[in-house]
Amino acid sequence: MKRSKKFTEYHAKVDRSKRYSLDEAIATLKENSYVKFDESVEIAIRLGVNPKHADQMVRGTVSLPHGTGKKIRVAVFAQGEKAEEAKKAGADIVGAEDLAEKIKGGFLDFDVTVATPDMMRVLGPLGKLLGPRGLMPNPKTGTVTMDLAKAINELKAGRIEFRVDKQANIACSIGKLSFEANQISENVYTFLKAILAAKPNAAKGAYILGFAISATMSPGFKLDHPQLLAELKK
Repeated sequence: MKRSKKFTEYHAKVDRSKRYSLDEAIATLKENSYVKFDESVEIAIRLGVNPKHADQMVRGTVSLPHGTGKKIRVAVFAQGEKAEEAKKAGADIVGAEDLAEKIKGGFLDFDVTVATPDMMRVLGPLGKLLGPRGLMPNPKTGTVTMDLAKAINELKAGRIEFRVDKQANIACSIGKLSFEANQISENVYTFLKAILAAKPNAAKGAYILGFAISATMSPGFKLDHPQLLAELKK
């Protein structure tokens, strides 16, 4: 892939041996953006767990104080009064068997799926379609619930789900580069607190091994995570 001159120049500025402070990394990202669209800000964390063991799985949800800057399309599986509740709460798509058939036909124009518990019988056959895309509702993440209004409002406001991958990494979008620097940092701290709270009891030794921040078209900046952790304890 041919890289642009600006891309190459940007990457040349990054000191690979350095651990940046969060403020310095955010300032550098904002100062050096060279694209015309509003880039997403991404966080990547390397954990000291072994995801092959069920008791070392790390997953959960967190509501970011300033949202993600992305418009979230919510699909809801519900019937009757609960379907009406979902519509009033701002769900983008609401249905039951009809929505399941639409998804089987290839419709996936949504970012998250919420369902009432009784609708899991309808969702079961969709597991192979929704599961690999991270779209299958799960009680552990609050997306299988009777309180549809609460779930939809939180998702629209910036609640995100995180889950460690097979390489013990967690990566999530936590905002937009157009956010104020303090808004980005507050989202980062909130996300980090959620990761710490999700530490499994079976995890031994160092839990957070590496932490990096980047934007859509930027290089990654390795962060001084011991400093970040110390600041959280203040």
